[in-house]
Amino acid sequence: MNEATIRLSIFLGVMVAMAAWEMLVPKRQPRYGRAKRWPANLGIVVIDSLITRLLLPAGLVSIALYAEQQNWGVLHQVGVPAWLAVVIAVVVLDIAIYWQHRLFHRVPILWRIHRMHHADPDFDVTTGLRFHPVEIVLSLGIKAVVVVALGAPALAIIIFEVVLNACSLFNHGNVALPKGIERWTRKVLITQELHRIHHSTVPRETNSNYGFSVSWWDHVFGSYTDKPEAGSDGVDIGLSNYREAKQTTTLWGLMRIPFVDAAAAETAADKNSTK
Repeated sequence: MNEATIRLSIFLGVMVAMAAWEMLVPKRQPRYGRAKRWPANLGIVVIDSLITRLLLPAGLVSIALYAEQQNWGVLHQVGVPAWLAVVIAVVVLDIAIYWQHRLFHRVPILWRIHRMHHADPDFDVTTGLRFHPVEIVLSLGIKAVVVVALGAPALAIIIFEVVLNACSLFNHGNVALPKGIERWTRKVLITQELHRIHHSTVPRETNSNYGFSVSWWDHVFGSYTDKPEAGSDGVDIGLSNYREAKQTTTLWGLMRIPFVDAAAAETAADKNSTK
């Protein structure tokens, strides 16, 4: 079984499991049904996947293998045991993604791209897949630089990508762990309760809980928020200036978000609706 098959199998397995969990025991009643949001959110996944395969057909693993052949990267120079190199690489890549996420919130031009993810008016498993193609390309470049500079082993790339995708699907789920389990789980992982805070319309809450997998980095780097102001059931999801359905639930609307301000897009939508 090759890397692509492994990743796809785990991805589909987690996706189906989370979707079923949401259907059986949803945490919140959504603003829009799946039929309204899912075509655009899943359509973005198809576009992102095609672009990634066109830019880097063999994925980051090919870059890792080439760097190993050329003896590039810190880990190849210091000669640590293979198992330790894998552990170090997975941890460093996760920290890099934490800071990438934080950067995309803090740098205005990057936030314009990332806000497509936050403009989702609801919060469910497909929100974890909803990233603008430009962000996917930039993220791929950042990860490639880290892989080469570090000399990350190919096995570490596979483990990291599988865990990253699975965690993103998991912590965006419209579900809730039992309180006792959640209280202990959040000490290690980013739970739905923690990540829902990150999707709040309150800026202070949006700019916190940046982790995708473990919650440690938010504690270490001072970006952890334990509870939302409005309480677990009262978090207002989305961006307060992106409420128009044509902006936030259609594929064309999503693709335009980085390039059109919310007010301008809403005005254009109003004009079109009166024609």
